[in-house]
Amino acid sequence: MSERYIGLMSGTSLDGVDAVLAEARGDRLYLLKSTRLPFPAKLRARLLELHQTGPDELRRAAVLSNGLSALYAAVVRRLLASSGVSARSVFAIGCHGQTVRHRPQAGYTLQLVNGAQLAEETGMSVICDFRSRDVAAGGEGAPLVPAFHHAMFASARHARVIVNIGGIANLTNLPVRGAVKGFDCGPGNCLLDAWIRWKRREPYDTGGAWGARGRVIPRLLDRLLRHPFLRRHPPKSTGRDEFDLRWLKRSLTRHERPVDVQATLLEFTAVTIVRAVREHGGGARELFICGGGARNRALLARLAAMLPDRHIATTAALGIEPEHVEALAFAWLARQTVKRKPGNLPAVTGARGSRVLGAIYPA
Repeated sequence: MSERYIGLMSGTSLDGVDAVLAEARGDRLYLLKSTRLPFPAKLRARLLELHQTGPDELRRAAVLSNGLSALYAAVVRRLLASSGVSARSVFAIGCHGQTVRHRPQAGYTLQLVNGAQLAEETGMSVICDFRSRDVAAGGEGAPLVPAFHHAMFASARHARVIVNIGGIANLTNLPVRGAVKGFDCGPGNCLLDAWIRWKRREPYDTGGAWGARGRVIPRLLDRLLRHPFLRRHPPKSTGRDEFDLRWLKRSLTRHERPVDVQATLLEFTAVTIVRAVREHGGGARELFICGGGARNRALLARLAAMLPDRHIATTAALGIEPEHVEALAFAWLARQTVKRKPGNLPAVTGARGSRVLGAIYPA
């Protein structure tokens, strides 16, 4: 029987659920089918509200977990229907869940998903809660995708850097020899999306076109770059806990033109990525971008201008479209769990050792 897995990813950007059906051949996964469902506006708003401390959080989190799981089940049904594959032929679903708290320094991380409900609604085994075991072992619990990047994108001839630009941006350094390194660089799309949604009621800046019309505000950029997270040395990870609209507003004088703030946020994302590549990318001359930020032409143009000595392309050049990488990573992580193989890289997360990740809800 074909060894098939489903990967589900709803990231920091809170724009929707990506789902992939993949088949394992040897140690690699190959995409068979993909689909996507946007978040219903009400669900998205409630999830954003839960990122801030408020009343009745336990009930709200439980209700949202159930609502999310119903959405995850719906996207799985759509994926199976479009591929003509039955639930019985899928080994497991790997589901990241929706992060609402990430505080590894305090010993916890929380991704909302009701794994039992998802298993019931789909009739498939579900593997979720991938981060907690790494955190329990003293690690950051993130990023987890560098292990997948190594499995799929490493080269025996060329050192490479993979940069995933989701809501948060993270970097993976894939040397020809030596340990794989990786960490969160800082904001990817989260501030860009939050600002344009607030000012223009648009979910994101298509192609970076609005930001490209503005001018960078040097003083604002300097204030943003003083964030303590950016001075930390890897291993490190972050999220909306540290970078959100409230934090951005505290850095504003209220006299800035909105379009100039957007331009500055784009520059902020570019600068933090470039600094990470320069400081931790080793001798790699190949840089591949994945995640939603790969579609931001203005951002990629800035990266190319600031890194003229690097060959920059998207992961499509390596055989995987940028928007499929993270969902495929969680299909791969689910397979690692099924095979009782480690899913983390201690050199990336800072954990005390390699660990099999995830909680399993059997079909």
